[in-house]
Amino acid sequence: MTTDGTGAPLHELSEEECLRLISPGGVGRVAFTGAYGPTILPVNYRVSDGAIVFRTRVGGTMDEDLRTGIENLEIKIAFEVDEIDLTRHEGWSVVVQGPIHHITEAELPQLTDPQVEPWAGGPRDQYVRITPHRITGRRIQSL
Repeated sequence: MTTDGTGAPLHELSEEECLRLISPGGVGRVAFTGAYGPTILPVNYRVSDGAIVFRTRVGGTMDEDLRTGIENLEIKIAFEVDEIDLTRHEGWSVVVQGPIHHITEAELPQLTDPQVEPWAGGPRDQYVRITPHRITGRRIQSL
């Protein structure tokens, strides 16, 4: 627990608590270094077999930035989910860091629950997976 003396205490969350908080799925943000610099995009996601799974548009910003053509290259990204109560000044934030990979058609049936429905219109046919290498989180609660 930390605080700067002016606000509510900040509690570090265990990896297990972080996974419990994000496991229902929902909306998160993917952060990566794109062609034009740091890029952050919202995505609808699910947790499947311990990995973050979401869909993106083939040929879209993320797809183009993450398709290097270099075999076995691991691009590491960050994925963030939070829940904030502005009235009570409370909330939590979880950050998952790890490599991102396109999921092939052959791999798709092997996932426990890959069904994730994007809110954005248009085809989002490319499934991607983030394999967590580091999971951290923090919670702030009002006094």
